Amino acid sequence: PNPFNPVTSIEFSLKEKANVRLSIYNSIGEEVAVLLNQEQESGYHKIAFNASDLMSGVYYYEIIAGSFHSVKKMLLLK
Repeated sequence: PNPFNPVTSIEFSLKEKANVRLSIYNSIGEEVAVLLNQEQESGYHKIAFNASDLMSGVYYYEIIAGSFHSVKKMLLLK
């Protein structure tokens, strides 16, 4: 999703059913949004993120699903 303006999709797949938390953080580590925090079925998932109310800059999205944990960088250019 890099760079994006102001809407992007975050895609992930699950091997098995799990509680998924998908959070967005700004460059200083403050949580600015929680896009998902619920149990999801196994398979492919696509979550839309609309950053129209955020300033241009670097953001990070964090996915926690069961024992899986990943953080990726995104660049918002308006």
